[in-house]
Amino acid sequence: MRKILLSSIIITIGITFLSRLSYLQIFSFSPDQVLEDPSIKRVYSYPERGYIYDRNGKLLVGNDPAYDVMVIPREVQPLDTLEFCTLLGIEKEKFIEKLRKAKVYSPRLPSVLVPQLSKTDYARLQEKMRKYKGFYIQKRSLRYYDTKSAANVLGYISEVNEGDLAKNKYYVQGELKGRTGVERYYEDLLRGRKGVKYIQKDRFNRDIGPYKNGSLDTLPEPGKQISITLDKTLQEYGERLMVGKRGGIVAIEPKTGEILTMISGPTYDPSLLVGRQRSKNYTALYNDTIANPTWDRSIHAQQPPGSPFKTLNALVALQEGVIDENTTIRCYNGFYVGKTKRGCHCGGGLRKLNDGIYKSCNAYFAGAFRKIFEKFDTTDEGMDVWEKHIKSFGLGDYLGYDLPFGQKGRIPNKEYYDKWYGDNRWSSSFIISNSIGQGEILATPVQLANMTAAIANRGYYYTPHILKKVEGKDITNPKYTEPKHTTIDPKYFEPVIEGMANVYTKGTARWLQIPGIEIAGKTGTAENFTRINGVRTQLTDHSVFVAFAPVEDPKIAIAVYIENGYFGSRYAGHIASLMIEKYLKGEITRTDLEKRMLEKTLEDEYAKPYSGKEFKINERVW
Repeated sequence: MRKILLSSIIITIGITFLSRLSYLQIFSFSPDQVLEDPSIKRVYSYPERGYIYDRNGKLLVGNDPAYDVMVIPREVQPLDTLEFCTLLGIEKEKFIEKLRKAKVYSPRLPSVLVPQLSKTDYARLQEKMRKYKGFYIQKRSLRYYDTKSAANVLGYISEVNEGDLAKNKYYVQGELKGRTGVERYYEDLLRGRKGVKYIQKDRFNRDIGPYKNGSLDTLPEPGKQISITLDKTLQEYGERLMVGKRGGIVAIEPKTGEILTMISGPTYDPSLLVGRQRSKNYTALYNDTIANPTWDRSIHAQQPPGSPFKTLNALVALQEGVIDENTTIRCYNGFYVGKTKRGCHCGGGLRKLNDGIYKSCNAYFAGAFRKIFEKFDTTDEGMDVWEKHIKSFGLGDYLGYDLPFGQKGRIPNKEYYDKWYGDNRWSSSFIISNSIGQGEILATPVQLANMTAAIANRGYYYTPHILKKVEGKDITNPKYTEPKHTTIDPKYFEPVIEGMANVYTKGTARWLQIPGIEIAGKTGTAENFTRINGVRTQLTDHSVFVAFAPVEDPKIAIAVYIENGYFGSRYAGHIASLMIEKYLKGEITRTDLEKRMLEKTLEDEYAKPYSGKEFKINERVW
């Protein structure tokens, strides 16, 4: 009996151990367990990052081969440090610091010692690497740019930092990820998935073959090829026009919300942020606090929209029934707020909606703005209605475009003015500057382009976006394919659009007409203030222009903003007209306009006191 009991206990214990071992080996095994085993080495194979093409299939971003010098700290043996550093092209102090950081990260896992060797450096090194135990060369790919444009949109990639490693366990030290622009927003699509091989080591730390016969190994999955909505030719042309100027240009296809161009000037060649000189070049660009080439003005620059905003006030007044096409308002070469006269340059006289738009009459829109508020019993009620209409055009909030950064602009509400003046202690006359796109209103170039697209569509827009196709397939995300309707009835857009068309035929942009293209537009001059020694000081105005074309079948809506560019048609209007013709015709017939814009710069204007660094600091907090 005792023998049977003892045998039963032994058998039971044996079965329990075998069952537990089987469970651990078969059911509960995780690749993470391998990472904790010092006798198993991981070797990664990196996929090609996805290529980026423009809307017409032209290559924007590809890949070039590059090579990283890797180190496994615990395998490093004594070496001639000076000789090795000379081969690598780095200083001894930097080598020691890099090796120290690698040990801190992990003594047994590989770390990047020297990233992004060129093919020439690799050829010189590969035959001599056998002398240096614990070091090896790993192949990967770096970005290659088939354009010198669109740096602000495409973005750049760089090595992951400690914050990245803590947030996302996918990455290991030395790997690259998207930092800005498309590279960042679509990182998961573009990076692909790295492969891994597990190598078994013996007690002498020698490789003896694949762990578990390679059953846990995975192959790399290449990044997906994507097409973005930019037109490469138009983007490059726009950046040529912006040489010597600061500002932003955004063009949108109204029927889809696809962004045709997104230009920020000054800009830089995206290839500067590739390779071993990336850090040095980025530091130089970032420290240029005068031109700010790394600051994307197309989505960050918040400025008063100026006269283009008059079109929205006209639409709100029409929708609320306080004016119609024939309503007249007198201009006294300006308008009065109490006893204070505000100026106007339209020539004075009785104005209707049409000539109020094409002559850009400040008095007409101040009068229409007052009528909106006079309709309601209280200023608060009028403000709520006005705010709702204006925000329905995508102003005053983030549009939801697929780029990682940007500003939301500002459409003030009653709470905003209650803080300034007190509850029930202000009226429309206090905020009359909003009638002409000044005052407390702020908008970015992408918001102005989207507002223009909504007018071109007679009352709706699609969320502006940059992604067009993934692996050749059109995007179907409803966020970008479902229209967003404004609060304005479509019938009220026609008289406003007629006025905008007359801006080109007989108004403030009449000398900017393009043969064979009917364009609707609106000039704008945005006042520009900063504080100098605590005193609010007016600087040279910004030049603003919005337009769409053709009028009856819009294919492009555009907003151009030029810092310190004087009145709207002087710089912004020229550039907008040229961009429209380039996109619709593929060539330029108004070579006189083109020559002027390619040759003229505003460098002398920016060189004036307080037009540079001091002004830019103030603009960022508008």
